[in-house]
Amino acid sequence: MEPAITARGLRRVYRVFEKKPGFVGAWQGLFRRRHREIAAVDGIDLEIGAGELVGFLGPNGAGKTTTLKILSGLLHPSSGTVRVLGFTPWKRESEFRRSISLLLGQKNQLTWDLPARESFELNRAIYGIDRATAGRTIAELSSLLEVQGLMDQPVRELSLGERMKMELIAALLHQPKVLFLDEPTLGLDIVSQHRIRDFLRRVVAEKKITTILTSHYLQDIEALCRRVVIIDHGRIIHDGSLAAVGREFSGHQQIVLRFSGGPPNLEGSAWGEIISQDEAGVRLRVEPGRVTEISRRALELPGLEDIRIESVPVEEIIRKLFTSRPRP
Repeated sequence: MEPAITARGLRRVYRVFEKKPGFVGAWQGLFRRRHREIAAVDGIDLEIGAGELVGFLGPNGAGKTTTLKILSGLLHPSSGTVRVLGFTPWKRESEFRRSISLLLGQKNQLTWDLPARESFELNRAIYGIDRATAGRTIAELSSLLEVQGLMDQPVRELSLGERMKMELIAALLHQPKVLFLDEPTLGLDIVSQHRIRDFLRRVVAEKKITTILTSHYLQDIEALCRRVVIIDHGRIIHDGSLAAVGREFSGHQQIVLRFSGGPPNLEGSAWGEIISQDEAGVRLRVEPGRVTEISRRALELPGLEDIRIESVPVEEIIRKLFTSRPRP
């Protein structure tokens, strides 16, 4: 089966004006402008199968949103090829636009001063959906999101979480085959985040919608996505499961030792690196190849009550990965 989304050698380069500081710099800039190029997306290759839900992770400025805008046809790439459902996105053909939906967490598609129901009616007319079908879809989605009683309330009077639920209904009203979600839980409280995750998990699975989800919240990706694409400086640095991130980038594991009478002195390279220590025990950072050796020696220590081997939390690995990688 042909992938729903295919990208090859995708690049998007922005030309940025460089101005020297002060009045002289401003004056010179009128006559001799200097520019430099910034690659927001720098050679991305990607395939996503029909019905697959893929998470995009990356720091601010990594290229996640730019990639989504290219795939949805809002931006034209500087080079490379893209096919979404067999269409070239930036040609913006009618059938393509009826088949996708893009939800940007910081952009509203609902009219601020009108009830959500009236915005839904506008979307229904734009997409040419008959009233009976639209009514059934709205009833189903509003029930799942528990917002039936808010449909006739002006959008400006809704909470952030309630507005996002209405935005999701608007995005799914025309029953798209591909859904692009950019930070759908940004700024929401914990309860709203959980409800939206549960909603997306159910709807995407039942309707087999090909979905790309970008988020700063690792919990969103962990809860919804079996596959995660990590983007940094416009390039894909990982494409696979979250568990594989630890194996690929952590470089070490942790051994936690608990003692009945306080830990002995474990200073020195023979025990790895001490991460933390208190009156009950010690946590060691150990290279994967030395875990068995150090664990065996630890069993001979006096007063040892418990030994636990842990992988480094994925969130910590990703944080260190983003903060340690230099810009190309």
